[in-house]
Amino acid sequence: MVSPLKFISHTIEDYAVQVTYNPDEGSGNVVYNLSLIRKDDFETAVSVIRDACMAGISVSSLVKFSPEGEYIGDFKVPSGHIGIVTVCSSTLDGVLMKRGVPLTPIGGGVVEVDRRVPRRFTHIILYEHTTIDPLQVLGSQDITSITDVMRKGSGNILANIRECHMEAEAIVEEVLGGLTGGRLGGILEVGLPNTPTLGVPVSPQYIGVVAVGGTNPVAAIKERGVWVNTHAIKGLIDVAELQEIREY
Repeated sequence: MVSPLKFISHTIEDYAVQVTYNPDEGSGNVVYNLSLIRKDDFETAVSVIRDACMAGISVSSLVKFSPEGEYIGDFKVPSGHIGIVTVCSSTLDGVLMKRGVPLTPIGGGVVEVDRRVPRRFTHIILYEHTTIDPLQVLGSQDITSITDVMRKGSGNILANIRECHMEAEAIVEEVLGGLTGGRLGGILEVGLPNTPTLGVPVSPQYIGVVAVGGTNPVAAIKERGVWVNTHAIKGLIDVAELQEIREY
C-alpha cells in the first residue's frame, strides 16, 4: 500500500505536540534541524553561527556539533563530515500549544529587513501546500542575504509565520515575554488581530506571529561559499544535549 503524502503542516503539528521544552527551567525536548558540513569547514561554521546568534537572527544560541560516525537520532554522520544540530522554530509552536494557545502554522519564507527592522515577506510557501520545508527550499535558491543583515542590518533572512487566536493574545504575549533573555527567541513581529502581518493575511479573529527561521545560521554559512546540506524539522532532541555556541 502506498503511503499518503504528508504535508509540512502536518509534520510541524506532529512534532510541536511532542515538545516538552519549559522556557522557565530551560529543560525538555525541542524540535531540531540537522545540517552537514565538511570537517575542514568546522571553524568557519562555528564563527558564522556565533555571529548569527549575536546578530539576533537565530532561534537559539544552543547548538550541537557531532563528529563523523556519531548518531543523531537514527542518522549517522558520514565520514569526513560534521553534523550541526540547531533549534527549529517549530519549538515555539510547541511551547505555545502547551500553554493552550490555538494556532495554525501558515508558512515559511524570506523577510526583507531594513536597518534591523523587518518590513515584509518577499517570498512565502504555505505549509499546507508543500511536502518539503519551505526554508529548506528557499535557503537553497540564493535569494537570501543573511550575512548582510548580520553585518549591516539590511538584507533578506529566512522566517516563518503562524497565526494564533486573538482570545489567547495575553497568553501569547506572556509566553513571548518569558523568552526574553532565555535560550529560545527570535521573534520578529507580532501582528494585530484581523490584520496582515508583514504582508501575509491571517484568518479572522487571529493574529500573526513571525519568527526567524532556525536554518538562518547554516544558510549564512552557505552564503560564505561553504558546502552545506540541511534537513529541516528533523526530529526531537533533549535540550540538555546542546551547548551554547560561545562554548565552542
